[in-house]
Amino acid sequence: MGNAADTPLLLEAAEVPPVLEQNAGGSSPFLLTCDHYGRLIPQALGDLGVAASELERHIAWDIGIAGVAEGLASRLDAHLIAQRYSRLVIDCNRPPCVASSIPVLSEATAVPGNEGLTRPAAEARRKAIFDPYHRRIADVIDARLREHRPTVLVSLHSFTPVYAGVARPWHVGTLYHRDTRLPPLLLKLFRAEADLVVGDNEPYAVSDATDYTIPVHGEARGLMNSGIEIRQDLIADAGGQQQWAARLARIFHEIEATLITPRASHL
Repeated sequence: MGNAADTPLLLEAAEVPPVLEQNAGGSSPFLLTCDHYGRLIPQALGDLGVAASELERHIAWDIGIAGVAEGLASRLDAHLIAQRYSRLVIDCNRPPCVASSIPVLSEATAVPGNEGLTRPAAEARRKAIFDPYHRRIADVIDARLREHRPTVLVSLHSFTPVYAGVARPWHVGTLYHRDTRLPPLLLKLFRAEADLVVGDNEPYAVSDATDYTIPVHGEARGLMNSGIEIRQDLIADAGGQQQWAARLARIFHEIEATLITPRASHL
């Protein structure tokens, strides 16, 4: 990391802060995160050289997941921590050291504003957006553990119906790596829903190389955890978002009753 004195400020005081929270005092054992909630771009970066129509696509954010996350947090009385800036500025679910952290090419779209970044410019993005988001998640987990509160990390995402010309059949996927507690139960409950095609580590799998939130805040700290991916055409409008929030809330309430509450003293 560069010297803080050499790192220029990116966000002006009047700009929207990167971290959004809902139900900070919520009673649920579930802690919800949303790495790609928003698609804001700091004023200093303009439009990153990307057309406005491209900034509405998945390359800029996880379409539909904001409404699902807010609805689920409300239904569960769960604490939601979300990140408002576009993944094109800096991807908050990528280790800062990897090339995809600040992509120069996202799918087939060039991002001219990300080309040839100096180290201080890259550090400014990390310092302004990535660090506050992940510091807040870490601080909240620290506080919950001090209070001996059961804490289950759920990272919420959405995915495109088609990728590289190939249709994706799954409606929802459970993403995981080392946790063998929560994902099998999620898979069982999702598959009990007759109308769902369920992905087991599909369309993505969690890994240390390509993910940050689950490996760092979930696995490294021994928390029960899982990522959830919902196909974007199912949550493109408010109605779909609330239907999925209600469905997930029903499933998570069942998980809380059958798995988490009886073992709360061990989590």
